[in-house]
Formats: sequence, C-alpha cells, structure tokens
Amino acid sequence: MEAPPPENGWRVRILDLSGGAEDNIVEDVLGFLSLEHANLFARRYVRDSIERCRARGMEAKAVLDAWFAYGEDAEVLDAAEGGWRSATELHDFAARRAVMADRDWRSIDPRLVHDDDDDDDSHAFDESEGGTA
Repeated sequence: MEAPPPENGWRVRILDLSGGAEDNIVEDVLGFLSLEHANLFARRYVRDSIERCRARGMEAKAVLDAWFAYGEDAEVLDAAEGGWRSATELHDFAARRAVMADRDWRSIDPRLVHDDDDDDDSHAFDESEGGTA
C-alpha cells in the first residue's frame, strides 16, 4: 500500500551535481498525485541526465564521472523507504544506453500545461506504465 501523499502532494527535488546552484538545488517539482508517478519521473529524469553526459564510446566509469561532475540527480521528498533513489541504479544506467522511453520524463511532468481544447491524453500519466519503478 502506498503511503499517503504529503499535504501538497509528492515533490521531486532536482539537484545540480556540478555545484552551480545554491545548496545544489535546482528546483522542486510539485504536483505528483502518487508516489509511483513521482518515482517514475525521478528515475526518468536521472536516466536522461546520465545519457546527456554520455559521449560515444565512453566506458561506464567515465559516464559516471561525467554525471557526477555535470549531471543532475533527482530525489523524491518525504517518501522515506518508498522513494526511488538513483544510487540503486546508477551503475546499470552507466553500463548500458537508454532507449528513449526510459528517458522521457517530459511526458509525465506535472508542470506541463495542457490546452483545454486538446483531447489527446497521451501526455497524461498512466499509473499502469509505472510498473515497479
């Protein structure tokens, strides 16, 4: 059973690993209605950040070194043991390239503003796609 969300919903904190932001915090993304949604967003966000740090032919260690120097991490706030943690998957992410679906955090970003005239719900989060993220 999923823990109840904090008062204002689940939040994902984006952290700048390069140290360019105050306290390394870039922003807090608000509006996640389920922990599963927040976890999937955080996972995809980090996966995309790692891929942006990868250059052709890089070994896994070099990918991780680049990510720790220039990448962005994400953490689900107030989720305790239920929150996704990048540390559990970093080595796997660095060892193998991601497919685009693994990187697509934008389609489930709660900050997206949808046009009321748009009947296409393809960008809405479907918890069935979350699996065990």
